[in-house]
Formats: sequence, structure tokens, C-alpha cells
Amino acid sequence: MEWCLVAFLLVVVYLVTQGLRLLFAETDLVLQWCELFGNSPASLSEKVVWITGASSGLGEALSYELAEAGCCLVLSARRQERLNDVKACCIERSRMKADKILVLPLDMLAFDTHKQAVETVLKYFKKIDILINNAGRSQRALWERTSLNTDQEMLKLNVLGPLSLTKAVLPHMLDRRVGHIVCTSSVAGKFGAPGLGSYSCSKHALHGAFNCLRNETHDRNIHVTMVVAGPFFSEALIHAFTESTEKNLGLEMKPGEKRMHTKHFAHHMVVAIANKLDEVWISMHPELAFVYINQYFPAIAQRLAAIVARKRLQKIREGKTDLHS
Repeated sequence: MEWCLVAFLLVVVYLVTQGLRLLFAETDLVLQWCELFGNSPASLSEKVVWITGASSGLGEALSYELAEAGCCLVLSARRQERLNDVKACCIERSRMKADKILVLPLDMLAFDTHKQAVETVLKYFKKIDILINNAGRSQRALWERTSLNTDQEMLKLNVLGPLSLTKAVLPHMLDRRVGHIVCTSSVAGKFGAPGLGSYSCSKHALHGAFNCLRNETHDRNIHVTMVVAGPFFSEALIHAFTESTEKNLGLEMKPGEKRMHTKHFAHHMVVAIANKLDEVWISMHPELAFVYINQYFPAIAQRLAAIVARKRLQKIREGKTDLHS
């Protein structure tokens, strides 16, 4: 009986400890553990890392984190001037040599240029160790008001773009029998967030495609990491589609909003990459808590989502709030 009591108390202590860790967490518990006891970002030194969407926001922050870790970088986006600025900042912050960074302008929708882009990187660095599919776009509009064209454009940019580039990079990684594909996803890719229909659709599709890739190539030493992101500071709301692709939301995030700082988010993400985790959740509460509930208690999560959605949509219809709040 004494051993039973001891075992019971140990279980209680464990559950309380885990609960407290989760209460104050901004990542899932596995990533927390890796940040304390796992591989550090420095373990990525000399890896060739290709980042899409590197001209601003999370892609820019990732560039700085990886430069400080000693990685060789390929920076891609459409805006070459911004990429040059990011390269200059990487050199200044990390004192790395200029030839360790390749600026490669890239349009994720120009699918026929992706193989040539891969050849350019391989000619310059001779290898690609990690591809970070970070480029993408957000969207805010009610499902019933969103045009089919908007749905199509979101799928092209957020799903087909990463698929196309990954398909161009993958043969090289398979030949070397080593590689790591990373995708920036969202909590909207784990459950249907009201007002983000097209965006949520694209992120769910991204999970399906790359989870399948992981299962097919894991035995050939190809790792796939899905990064489930909660709210963090970026230019996403400025460029976000609305119900139409012809109208952007055009809103700037305010400093007082409850969002994670981009540099902080990027550090968590780099730790996840260094430890080759399959899927990580990086978010403040309540989004992080809801992802946990959705993962382990889906029926309860669906009930909660319906209640929250009903109240939020009522406020939107009454003009008391808007879709980006």
C-alpha cells in the first residue's frame, strides 16, 4: 500500500509540474524540453539553409538567428533590395563572410523557375541541407463572402508554391540521403478558425502534404518539421487577402497586441529545427491551450470552437469587433 501511495503522489507531482509548465509556456512541452536539454542552434553551424520569404517578418528574423548560429544562407523572396538589406544585417550581426550568404530572388508562383533556382544554389554551395518553406500569405474574410478565386490563389501560394520548390530540392536530398524540410504553418492549420477560411484550408492542406512526405522519406533520412504558429508580430495583416485578391487588409499590428515577438518566435523555431522535431507548436495562450485541447480532446475542442465562433460572429455582425481582432 505504501508503494501505491508513493506512486500515486509521484503521478500527482508529475501532472502538477506539467500543468504549471504548460500554464506559463509559449511552446509545446517537447520543444520546451529540447530548449533546456536538446541540441542548440549552434549545432546547425555550416549547414546550408534556404529560407523563402526572407525579406521581412519571420523569414528575416530566422535569417538573423541562423546567421548567428553559423549557417550558410540562401535568402529568397521577390524583393531583392530587401533581401540585400537582410544580408547586410546578417553580416553585421554575426560577422560572417559575405560569400556565406546567397541572395536569390524567387517568385513562389513561378513554378517553372524553381528547378533552375535549385541548380543555382547547388552551383554556389554544392549542397542544400535545410529548406525552410516560410513564404506565404494570410487572409481575413467570412467563408460565405470569400470568392473561389481567393481560395485558389491562397492554395497556389501557401501550398503549391512550397510543394513545387520542395519537389525541385528533394531529388538532391534523396541522392545524398540527408535533408530537412521545414514548413511554417499556423494554428489555423490545426482547426478551422472563423474568418480565415481560405488560409485555414491552405494550412490544413500543407500539413497533409508534408506529413505524407515525412512518412514516405523518413527511412531515407529526410526529416520534415511542421511549425504551428500562433500570433506573432509581422507584416501579415498588411498584405493579407480579404474576400477578394484585389483587396488587401492593409492593417499594421499594434505594439500593444498580444503577440509573440518575431525574434523570440524565430529562436524557438531554430531550436525545433536543430532537434529535427516532427511538429512543434509555438504560441502564447489561449491559442496554445486550444491546440492542446484540440489534439487530445477533439470533441470538447469542437464544442468550445462552436461557442467561441458564435459569440465572435455575433460581435462582428453587430460591428463591435472585426475579423483581425
